[in-house]
Amino acid sequence: MKRFAIAAGGTGGHLFPGLAVAEVLHARGHEVMVLTSEKHIDAVATEGRTEFRIERLPGIGLPRGLSLGTARFFLRFASGILHCNRLLADFRPAAVLGMGGFTSTAPILAGRLRGLPVFVHESNAIPGKANRLNAKLAGGLLVGFQDCARRLPKLTCTYTGTPVRNALQKNKLPKTEALQRFGLSPDRKTVLVMGGSQGAAGVNVAMMEASLSLGAGFQFIHLTGAADEEAVRAFYLRANIPAWVGAFHHAMQEAYGAADLAVARSGAASLTELAHFELPSILIPYPHAAEDHQTFNATIFSEAGAAVLLQERDANPSRLAGEIRGILDEPTRWKEMREANAGLSVEDAAQRVAQVLLDAVEVGGLL
Repeated sequence: MKRFAIAAGGTGGHLFPGLAVAEVLHARGHEVMVLTSEKHIDAVATEGRTEFRIERLPGIGLPRGLSLGTARFFLRFASGILHCNRLLADFRPAAVLGMGGFTSTAPILAGRLRGLPVFVHESNAIPGKANRLNAKLAGGLLVGFQDCARRLPKLTCTYTGTPVRNALQKNKLPKTEALQRFGLSPDRKTVLVMGGSQGAAGVNVAMMEASLSLGAGFQFIHLTGAADEEAVRAFYLRANIPAWVGAFHHAMQEAYGAADLAVARSGAASLTELAHFELPSILIPYPHAAEDHQTFNATIFSEAGAAVLLQERDANPSRLAGEIRGILDEPTRWKEMREANAGLSVEDAAQRVAQVLLDAVEVGGLL
């Protein structure tokens, strides 16, 4: 039995793949400490996960330019390293895995200073500034997209895919049963709308207006994020459009299983899950994502024929409704998009990442 520390938090895109790796290691008889941020999404997602030791780390974001904020950042960062070092000294892991973002940086550095094998996973097609730093500290990257490795020829990259949570893999539902969970009809085409773990106001507004153009025969599962939940629910009620509305949904396998099409942001974890469920999608990248990485993610799916890429500035109601009809009213195209998604899915990604850690522990080396 070995112990492993996994730093994964701040967004669902970091946390959920990290939990997937933790599940594999736990199933193989090892102990795992999961280091998350103090954000609410992390607390909700890890609630009841008693099989792991859960520790919260203070959020650290690198400010732009030089200012008083820069000094505060370095003081907070130094404090975070000391805190992580105490946690690692107490838990005594054999290796450390960071799943991305600045939540991973202090644990990775603390692990490196302790002489432990240290690994970084990058889910996106282009790593952000935090993971570029993390990769240098660790010596390389485990990557979710092969395109990421091609963009970083100077780094040692191992292609693993992005892990999918155990609950999504093992709890798939027949479509009719999944629809029943949301009180929706099997006689309508179902569109799943989701903006990632924090929601997306731009996607919410575009989809509400487009739904008016679609008319009868369509229904919606709309995951709004906390800020827009009440307004979106009130809209569908006023418009008399069948819809299930929630800030988020814990059992996403139900939502994916019920849907015929997704309208979504293009964070890497969401794309991994769409591919796993072979769900065609219209992807609207977050326009302010670091280095526009969501557009690069979406381009991979678009070029493979698994999705339609639609920039938010172009997502007017008429265009969005037309794209939805263009997929769902053409069974042959819809089937081809499903097959393209299946081709992008790496079903054993969590096992691949876990095996990299286990192999390193066996040989006692660094990446």
